[in-house]
Amino acid sequence: MGKRSAFERIERDFYWTPEAAVLPLLPHLPFGTMFVEPCAGDGRLVKHLEKHGMSCLFASDIEPRAEFVRRRDALDLWFRAEVPSADMCITNPPWGRKVLHPMIDAFRVQLPTWLLFDADWAHTVQAARFMPYCRKIVSVGRVKWIEGSTMTGKDNCAWYLFTAEAGACEFHGKVGA
Repeated sequence: MGKRSAFERIERDFYWTPEAAVLPLLPHLPFGTMFVEPCAGDGRLVKHLEKHGMSCLFASDIEPRAEFVRRRDALDLWFRAEVPSADMCITNPPWGRKVLHPMIDAFRVQLPTWLLFDADWAHTVQAARFMPYCRKIVSVGRVKWIEGSTMTGKDNCAWYLFTAEAGACEFHGKVGA
């Protein structure tokens, strides 16, 4: 799954989003935020956010695993045309850079976009061209990606907020246990 793991990756990086990974993001979302989720998979991220007062207006995935998730390629979406009342995009995207980087470029120019992926990315050369558009980084820490497992992933994770406008980036460290 990660760079220090012997486990085979799950196809299309389908790792369900546990609620524990969503909780650090909540203080950074206005209550009632209306969002789109373009990498929804089985819809767990949507359900966690809606449980905490947010509203999903559109959920899609290239390979949906829930009835309410539409079959769409995230890179073919134009949020403003399809969901004009959305406040932001919130998703746990595939972490493979060949997919992740085009998603950052495509999503951030449409809506403020929160993406959950490895925290180490911000410290890489490949991140340099995206960092001017990264406005917040919210630390999550290690996540238990495999349901029923006793182990967490080996990479720390963070939520990244990307926008169309460049500006300063705020870092919010991990809070609590």
